[in-house]
This record gives sequence, C-alpha cells and structure tokens, in this order.
Amino acid sequence: MATIAEGATSTHIPPLQTAAAGCSRARHKIEDGLQAERDQLPLWLPVALGIGVIAWFALAAPVYWIAAMTAAAGVALGAIAAGRFDRASRVVAIAAMLIAVGIGLAWLRAVSVGAPALARPAIVRMTARVESVEALPARGLMRLILRPMQVDAGERVPDLPPRVRVNLKQDEAPAGLGIDGVIRLRARLMPPNEPSVPGAYDFRRVAWFAGIGATGRGLAPVEVLTPGRGNGGLRAALSAHIEGRLPGSAGGIAAALAAGDEGAITDADSEAMRRSGLAHLLSVSGLHITAAVGATIWAVTRLLALWPWLALRIRVPLVAAGAGAAAAIGYTLLTGSQVPTARSCIAALLVLAAMAAGREAITLRMVAAGAFVVTALWPEAVMGPSFQLSFAAVASIVALHEQPTVKRWFEKREESRWRRAAREVGSLLLTGLVVEIVLTPIALYHFHRSGWYGALANIVAIPLTTFVIMPAEALALAADAVGIGAPFWWVTGKALALLLWIARTTAAMPGSVAMLPAMPGGAYALMMAGGLWLGLWRTRVRVLGLLPFAAGAIWALAIPAPDLLVTGDGRHLAIRTPDRRAAVLRDRTGDYTRDTLMENVGATPGEDALLLSDQPFATCTPDACRAVVERGGRRWTVLATRSSYRLPIDALAAACRTADIVVSDRRLPRTCTPRWLKLDAATLRRTGGVAIALPSGSITTVRTAGDRHPWIAASGMGEARGRHHTRRGGRGGDDAAGAVP
Repeated sequence: MATIAEGATSTHIPPLQTAAAGCSRARHKIEDGLQAERDQLPLWLPVALGIGVIAWFALAAPVYWIAAMTAAAGVALGAIAAGRFDRASRVVAIAAMLIAVGIGLAWLRAVSVGAPALARPAIVRMTARVESVEALPARGLMRLILRPMQVDAGERVPDLPPRVRVNLKQDEAPAGLGIDGVIRLRARLMPPNEPSVPGAYDFRRVAWFAGIGATGRGLAPVEVLTPGRGNGGLRAALSAHIEGRLPGSAGGIAAALAAGDEGAITDADSEAMRRSGLAHLLSVSGLHITAAVGATIWAVTRLLALWPWLALRIRVPLVAAGAGAAAAIGYTLLTGSQVPTARSCIAALLVLAAMAAGREAITLRMVAAGAFVVTALWPEAVMGPSFQLSFAAVASIVALHEQPTVKRWFEKREESRWRRAAREVGSLLLTGLVVEIVLTPIALYHFHRSGWYGALANIVAIPLTTFVIMPAEALALAADAVGIGAPFWWVTGKALALLLWIARTTAAMPGSVAMLPAMPGGAYALMMAGGLWLGLWRTRVRVLGLLPFAAGAIWALAIPAPDLLVTGDGRHLAIRTPDRRAAVLRDRTGDYTRDTLMENVGATPGEDALLLSDQPFATCTPDACRAVVERGGRRWTVLATRSSYRLPIDALAAACRTADIVVSDRRLPRTCTPRWLKLDAATLRRTGGVAIALPSGSITTVRTAGDRHPWIAASGMGEARGRHHTRRGGRGGDDAAGAVP
C-alpha cells in the first residue's frame, strides 16, 4: 500500500533559523511591552541605582565589588553592541551602568565618611570639644558628641577616634556645658557594637557612617574648661520650651513634631506607638514637612490676597511655593538635618518646583526623583528602615491613587454629604490598608514585628496629628510670643492625650503585634522585587509581581524560628521553649539584651523572658546550666557557663562529653569536646553571635569569613586576645565540685 502521495514534498527548516526566528519574536514582544510602559521606565532609575548600593553591602570584599562593577559595565557595553540600540538595549545598558555606579557610590561614601574605631574598651580621662548636646529627659540622660583633643598624661589607652558619643546623667551635667565648649571628663568607652545575634540591629555600621568611633558613659565630675554656646541651640531651646508647657510623653511627642526631639517620650509610650503602628508620627519626615509647607503656602497666599495691587502684579502661586521651599529648608535645619528629614525636604522641593513650573506635583516620577537624589547623596540610607518605610509608603499611596479604577472610585463629584463622607472614609481606609500591607514585610525584616491594627489607628491618628495637633501647637508657639498661648496649649495637650490613648489602646489589644524571627535576606529581596514590579508597571504584566512576592512570603514564613541564640560575647543565651517563649541563661540580663533575644527568637509578643534556671528541662548551678530539649524527634543537651568562676577541669571535661552543644564566654580547654558544637570565646570571636535551628542543624552567624567592609576591617584590627577569666578568691577544690550540673 502506498503511504506517500506521489509528488509530495517536505520542507526542512534548520534549527538555527528556527531559534533565530523565536528570538526575534521574543525581542519584538519585549520591545512592544516596553513601548506600552515607556512612561513608567524612568521610575526604575532609582531602583537600578539602589540595586548597586545593596550589592556593595551584600558582597564581602573589594575583589567582589570590582568584579560586580566590571560585570555590570560589560553588560551595558554588550547591550549597546548587541543590536540597533533599540529601547530594550537602552534599558539594559542604562540599568547596568546605574548598578555599577551604585556600587561605586556606596564604596566611595563608606571610605570618605568613616573614622577609625576604638580598638578595645577603655576608661580614659580626656579633654574634648563638645560638638552636640541632646537631652534625653525620659531617661535622665544627656547625649554628647565629643571631639577628643587630648588624653591626660599617664593614661595607658589606645588612640581615641576623632568623634565619640558619651551619655551623661542629667544631674551630673555642669553649668556651661554646651556646643563648642571644652570639657574634661573621665569616660568608660567601648567600640561600636556589632549585632549581638543574627538579625539584630547593626549599630557598628550606623556608627561608621555617622563618623562615631566609640560610645560610652561619662563619669562625674565633669569640668567645663571653656563654656559652650547654649545647650543645643535653637532646637534644644524649642524642645525645652514645649516640654515645659506639656509635661510627660505628651510634651515629648509635641517636641518631636516641632523639633525632631524624642528624648522626653517614655519607653512605655514609645513601645505603644511602635506596637500600634504610629511610630512614624514621631520621626520628622514627609508628614511634618508637608504640614509645614502646606501651612506656609496657605498663609502666604491668604496674606498676598489681602493686597490686591500686589496680587495682580505677581504670580502668587510662585511666591507661595518659594515661601514653602524656605519653610521646608528652615524646618529641616531646625530639626537637626537628619537623613529622613533631608530626604523629605528634597521631595518637597521637587514637588514645589513642579508646581512652580505648572506640572502635576504629586506623581510617582516626583517620588522616584527624590529617591534617586537621596540614594546618590546618602547611599547608606538605602539599607535603613527609615528610607525603605517612607518611600514605600509614599510610593504605594501615589501608585494606588494613580490607578484608574481607584481614581474613578474616589474622584470628587456632586453627591450628598453623607456619600461624600463615606467615600472619603473609604479612601482613607483603603489607603491605610494598602500602606499597611506594603510596610509589613519591611517592619518584619528590620524590627521582627508589625502591628496588625496600624491601618485602623492611622485613620484617626494621621488626621488628628495633621489637622489638630500640629496647627494647635504652631498657634500655641506663636501666641507664646505675646503671652497668650495657654488656651492653644490646652487644646494641644488634649489632642495629644487622645493620640496617646489611641496608641496605648491599640497596643493593648489581643494579637496587636505580629512577630517573626530574623527573615532571610533572599526572602525579603523577593518580596521587595515583587512589590516594586506590582507598583511601578501599569499594564497586565504587573500581576507577575505576585509570584516573587508570594515566593518570598512563603520562604520567610517557612523558615523556623531559631531554637538557640547565643550572643557574640558568649555571656547570654536564649532557648526557645515549647510554648514559643524564650528562657535566658543569666538571671540578671539587661533590658536591651533580653529584648533583642526575645525578638530574634520569635517569642510570643508581650511575654516576658523566662529564666532558664526555673525551667523543668534545665538543671542549673550558680556557675553553669544544663538544658535538655526535644527538637526534630531527638533530644539535645546544651551546656552553658554563666559565671566567671573557675570550673574544675575534670568535671567540665566530663560534662562536655555528655553535651551536644557547649557555650561559654571564656576559652574552654581542649579536653572539653562536645558531641556537636563548641561555642567558646575563641569560636565566637570568629563567628560573632550565633542562631541555631536544632531540627535541621542550621547555623547562622553574625560574622562572615572574608568580610572586608570598612567598619568590619577597622574593628578587626583591634580584636582582643582570648583570655580564660578567673575571679580571685572564687570557689576551688571541693567547693567547686558541684559547679557543673
């Protein structure tokens, strides 16, 4: 039977030609997609620059930084050379070059602003010039930034860094202590601390970019050699005036709103503001700059309108915008020119420039321009929560209200008052909900907590702060000039009392805070990438951003909380209990260390730390604890020393052999050989703090081998040698037999 028709022909297409045709079609599709999103492409410029900055912080050493810059430049040149320099090629080339520039900017900034750190803890008597004075009345302290000039003769101390930060008790501060004064004092100084455990706050990096090489406490008496000018300048005087009118946390919040000074807010109320999602009100940023600029523009416009001859001959909006710009700059200088304030000031100036030019003022392009300028000037800000929270919040609000459907829902129209009120409340609720969703991953990554009810609390708190508290406070300060500010201070105090009641009530609600232990950097990066993709594109391709966001969220939630946390000095340890609480090793553990351990072990919110010595799974003596915990279907034995007394070496060696993990703040003898892991002073000096997930055997450390970032390289030069600490007159002989459980 014939199966092939006579005269039939077959056509063979070469594989290379097929592949080329497929590549061409894909290229055309990409080009069409970019053409549809051409108005959104500039929004990715600060993202590309920020990726370069993040890459510099993530990579460990100069060889990797150079390699990454070279690779990015190579990609840019390859994109240019690969085709006709169409839109896709230009996008790739510009993005790659900005990534390379971001790496270089971060590197240059770190090298140019850093200062040598103190090599080791020391007690010194020095003569120093006062650079700044900040009052912290809620803690009874004054915080001084000093520039050491001379160390008294006979003091055997390491070289002091050019700037140190010292806390001094308020009642020990002498008269005449002020900026540019010269003082002599004795101080206990130490190098800036690295994170005590994985995921904790990295003050050492922050101090490096602030130019601070040591921190510590000043010891009385303090002698003033040359009196300074004032006690912190206009900002401190303004804060003192406000706190004199409004005592307690209410005065502290009012001072924070007017001068950026949070020192008078009690720790309990600060925690309530954080748990309720209202802490952003305390940081002088976009909300406060906007209120100051808006009030100035309103006042200038109304005043100019009172003089028709002048109003008809000048461009009133332009003059008002100029006055608003002056107000933004002055307010920024008054509140200390901190990076968040300066960032908000830059964004406000860009908006005012757009208004003066007759352009639409509040757009994602304005937000992107502000982010680009801040990233270029302060690359280190990209890594901080302030930058990420503020720009994420503003970008999400603008992107939401630029969305056509949302714009139709909430645009103004002729309707009854109750419908208009319902629409405005709905707009506030939707905006608060979206902002809360956007900010939750950022808060969980940096602070390991996020308030569930922040959207609801902010619906009341933001209008209350913007339209009642800040105007009333401004009127009170203005009226004080003629001695009639009391009624306005009364209104301000009542409004602040309501704000504090909202914060305290929200913070006390059941389940008000979500806790999450240290989130993997990769999971966080996926969620941020997905969020940017969703927010910055406009066509249907934006929904693809849900994939990385969901993957990052699943990854973050799937990572188990650490079962064991050990601080870098080996003195403190936390074990996760079966009921999601944390048991700490030492009965006397400082508040900061205890809170850090609780947060990073993922303990239940609102619970106090337990004592390991009180737990049924632990046996403790004054010198050591043995804990037996069940994880992953097996029993783990943890042995930890908790005093500086000498332990009998034979008993210690025998106890080590029966333990899986041994932890100590001293160098343990070679005869101490646990079954799995030995974390003594010698090991912890290499690793820093350690987090351990027992079922998987996963170990996360603070320090990374080969990390050569400047703040780490500088501190590494002064690493202390390990010592076996022995307290004289301690237990010995037969008395020490029971020291090891």
